[in-house]
Amino acid sequence: MTKNKFTGTGVALITPFQENGNIDFESLDKLVEYQISGGIDYLVVMGTTGEAATLTKEEKKTVVERVCQINAKRIPIVVGFGGNNTADVVQQIKDFKSFDNIDAILSVAPFYNKPSQQGIFLHYQSIAAVSPVPIIIYNVPGRTGVNITAETSLKIAQEIDKVIAIKEASGNMEQVMNILNNKPNDFLLISGDDALTFPMIQLGAAGVISVIGNAFPKEWSDMVHFALKGKNKKALELHYKMLDMIQNIFKEGNPAGVKAVLHLKKITPNYLRLPLCPVSVEHYQKIAKLLEIIQ
Repeated sequence: MTKNKFTGTGVALITPFQENGNIDFESLDKLVEYQISGGIDYLVVMGTTGEAATLTKEEKKTVVERVCQINAKRIPIVVGFGGNNTADVVQQIKDFKSFDNIDAILSVAPFYNKPSQQGIFLHYQSIAAVSPVPIIIYNVPGRTGVNITAETSLKIAQEIDKVIAIKEASGNMEQVMNILNNKPNDFLLISGDDALTFPMIQLGAAGVISVIGNAFPKEWSDMVHFALKGKNKKALELHYKMLDMIQNIFKEGNPAGVKAVLHLKKITPNYLRLPLCPVSVEHYQKIAKLLEIIQ
């Protein structure tokens, strides 16, 4: 079943850059292999963590094609298509030519222009009308400036067949419970917040689309899989083992924190594109100390 592809641990991939700002494809290949060997369940490409906002359309296309090539259909792939201009998002989907290698779209709620709940519903209805693959909607009001309410999420789940899941990153556990308690059986709620993943799974979430998984794919996918299987003691041990690191990778912005960890682990370089920049020297040193504890 389609929904089973997105149960477990998805990782929102970073985009590695060289010092000159170009995409580091060699490091990207290494990162994809690191995720797959770590046991994650699916890859999410060109999301916020991938710094998609700073990439050109051609660069996005090239990154997606490269990830698909390296993955070679070993695990499912989700690609981000989002924006605050519905017509442009629809056109992006129409112009995309590689859906044969893609299992779903992740589409963030329209940001900045603060649409009404009806506007959000109509936005996703328009996307669903042209998408050849299932859609995961993404609620992250801390970034977008607008919350997809539980009522709207449920309306989308009930009325737009192409939408199969929500990545829920509101941080509002009451909202999470309202969705879980009233959603259709085949609609998934996926955690969009690493620190809340364990409690959300206890409430009925299907897993996570993770940032910390970039640096710790085995540890984090183990945590999620233990929790989904009801092995809560083992899951909770890993949850608390990783909690300080999770909290610290977001303190100076995402993906700056997780790129620092990946650099310390010698997996990818520590470069970002402006307006994002690497974490401070002091915070890098703190992350390095936390990494020593975990390892």
